[in-house]
Amino acid sequence: STWGIDVIVPRSMAQRTPCAPSAAFFGSMGAASALIFANLGAAYGTAKAGVGVAHLGIMNHTKIMRGIVPVVMAGILGIYGLIVSLIITNNITVNKYSNFAGYIHFGAGLAAGMASLAAGLAIGIVGDSSVRAYGKQDKIFVAMILMLIFAEALGLYGLIIGLLMNGKATSALGCSSS
Repeated sequence: STWGIDVIVPRSMAQRTPCAPSAAFFGSMGAASALIFANLGAAYGTAKAGVGVAHLGIMNHTKIMRGIVPVVMAGILGIYGLIVSLIITNNITVNKYSNFAGYIHFGAGLAAGMASLAAGLAIGIVGDSSVRAYGKQDKIFVAMILMLIFAEALGLYGLIIGLLMNGKATSALGCSSS
């Protein structure tokens, strides 16, 4: 206490640290990572499964509408990345964005993006081979759908973790603008 006067500072004000310019960089990299990697997975899954659908059209054109399921499921992965990217971007604020929030958002973007990339790889490979098999045997359809659901779940896990991590980042103490 200076001059014999005790000053009580609220705990939340005492814990605030100056904002680092790099915090927004890490948050932006998280948003970019979510979108880039999720769309890479969606693009690969769509392209690989699309080749199988084209082959199915040659073998048995009447089954194309049921055979296009892997292409649709791969496209959904890009939406997962878009959702996480938009949420992260909306939480990046000037003069109130802490290092902690930036790091957590970077991790959230990587979690959502990489999980969707892995799901896209799985959907593409399973979709291509399953659609070709479906052209020869109708009974493979249910097994194809089950394999695709489990592959899609990988991307959904990343979306869930990304959203949970975002919640942690937004509940963190901010920083001071000085």
